[in-house]
Amino acid sequence: MLANRMKPFLVFTLTLFFMASAAFAEAGITLAYPQKAVLGQAFLVRVTSSDPISEVSVHWLAKEFSPEVTNWSGRDVALAMLGTDVLSDKPGKKKFVLRVVAGGKERKFKRTVRIVGKDYPVQKLTLPKKMVTPPKEVYDRIKRDRKEVGEALKSWSNDRQWFLPLKRPVPGSLSSRYGLRRVLNGKPKNPHRGLDFRGAKGTPIKAVAAGKVVLANSHYYAGNSVYIDHGNGVVSLYFHLSEFGVKEGDTVERGQVIGKIGSTGRVTGPHLHMSISVQGRLVDPKPLLERNTDSLLQSAG
Repeated sequence: MLANRMKPFLVFTLTLFFMASAAFAEAGITLAYPQKAVLGQAFLVRVTSSDPISEVSVHWLAKEFSPEVTNWSGRDVALAMLGTDVLSDKPGKKKFVLRVVAGGKERKFKRTVRIVGKDYPVQKLTLPKKMVTPPKEVYDRIKRDRKEVGEALKSWSNDRQWFLPLKRPVPGSLSSRYGLRRVLNGKPKNPHRGLDFRGAKGTPIKAVAAGKVVLANSHYYAGNSVYIDHGNGVVSLYFHLSEFGVKEGDTVERGQVIGKIGSTGRVTGPHLHMSISVQGRLVDPKPLLERNTDSLLQSAG
């Protein structure tokens, strides 16, 4: 669905980040994207057309979706966020395919982004056995939790409500970063796929962008958790809350309090774990909290 309205994140620049050919320019379409991105980080793809866009789709890592089209200064613009996950993806050249129908003509563009590796640090922790290996009686609960989370991460809404940089959820400093390779009681575990913010119990947590609450429930590992769909495949996750400030189905504004810092779930003390899912992949939230749209179109990492 086309939305003919101006949004603050559609800051247009005359710089052509990437121009494939003269024919590309003559077609009245400009495509911008970074030629490389760091493993585990998100990046942006933007298509701008002087002709009205009636259809647009992006195919990336076996997933296809249609980003919202808006209008800026008489030109149609579609902005898509893509990314890789430090757990499931590898460095190397990755292709995305952009299909655009503008002015009644269909065009398809195949482009490559080079994903470069990054050495993430290792953290070794010694914890009580029950915090590393859950008892058998909670296996069914963990299975239900994972199914519920999987459905939440599949959320899709046409109205893109996020803009960059995202709102910082709490004022505290970081105690753990994305990509950290954890070794618990001598056993390697999955890398940390979010940010841990320091904070006292009861500290208000703010939504990083406007959106709809698609999940608010208590889980074995993550404790009290809130998932917010911000549109076009971007979902924010907040774990270990002491209190819920929203419920499933609520709409929230950027900066609205959605809960309070706590220590529920598998934790050693109060803090906020926050993750960002992009098209179902958990990416590093830090660049998205610090960089604007044009910055993530030029480079990622």
